[in-house]
Amino acid sequence: MYVSHLSLHDFRSYPSVEVPLEAGVTAFVGRNGQGKTNLVEAIDYLSRLQSHRVATDAPLVRAGAEQAVVRAAVVRDGRTATLEVEINAGRANKARINKSPLPRTRDLVGLVRTVVFSPEDLTLVKGDPSDRRRFLDDLMILRAPRLAGVRSDYDRVLKQRNSLLKTAGLARGSAREGALATLAVWDDHLAAIGAEILAQRLALVEALRPYVGKSYETVARGASRDDAEITYKSVVEPVETTPSVETLRQAILSELARRQKDELDRGISLVGPHRDDLLLFLGHGAGAERLPVKGYASHGESWSFALALRLAAYDLLRADGDDPILILDDVFAELDSQRRVQLAELVADAEQVLVTAAVPEDVPAALAGARYHVKAGEVTRDE
Repeated sequence: MYVSHLSLHDFRSYPSVEVPLEAGVTAFVGRNGQGKTNLVEAIDYLSRLQSHRVATDAPLVRAGAEQAVVRAAVVRDGRTATLEVEINAGRANKARINKSPLPRTRDLVGLVRTVVFSPEDLTLVKGDPSDRRRFLDDLMILRAPRLAGVRSDYDRVLKQRNSLLKTAGLARGSAREGALATLAVWDDHLAAIGAEILAQRLALVEALRPYVGKSYETVARGASRDDAEITYKSVVEPVETTPSVETLRQAILSELARRQKDELDRGISLVGPHRDDLLLFLGHGAGAERLPVKGYASHGESWSFALALRLAAYDLLRADGDDPILILDDVFAELDSQRRVQLAELVADAEQVLVTAAVPEDVPAALAGARYHVKAGEVTRDE
């Protein structure tokens, strides 16, 4: 799978741009602020309908424009399809395949799969639990796109339930009784949908674990695959090692009942997968004490772990059958020379690699290929 052509209209800094692409490595080189990251961001957006740089769609629409359009010709198994998303400021987005409208924009998710390495990846290690939950959910949805709808349903239920908790916490008498009866209904919804997300995340962490150890061994000097460990931490703790969705549903309901007073007092949902975390640990050799990466790891170790998570995601998607498109967004400037070489050699054989760099010297020799110069929104191929 690879993108053979990218068209942008009023996306970020581009009024309009056409970029022919090919399999293998393509590097976009230019000083900061010239628009090179906007190009790869657009391809990643087609994959997940989310940006790896901002939380909302509004910044993606060029200032003064009402909508942005991202269109890409995607080649898979020798066949080409044109994927398109129309990003509307303040209104629902629209998606098309070969000019035919899709019933739901989210039906576009996963048709092209990307893995992005960027300087922001350090937040996977040093950031809030929400950054690690997003990492898991994005990967989960790329592997099973139907889960985009499940996650959307969960977000809707959570919003409604939080609103009800605020109301119920202030209510008195019969009004409070009515609110609590309604709350029980939303508890059921949250437990049912939350249990499915939790089951999927637990299975994903199990599948990801061996790849993380292998990747960390590769990118960290002198490390072994036993040094890096990931563990899922949930606010519910089912007794079973591999719990069923029903077991998880019951566990969430039980914890909701136990924490109801706290939730009413605070007016917020304290139980569910939105409160969970992916824990990252480092040891130094088999049998060594495991310490949390956050707070104990050096800067170099933190970077190695962040890279290991992205490489593990890439290897897992690859094992599913399709090479995802690899996007290396200004990441080499953040790495020392040895890690640059190691990362470049690891990804050089991918079906398609898109690199952004401020100067040509930031692109390792192992990633020689097509090169574009980006300056003031002009994208010119080097001959």
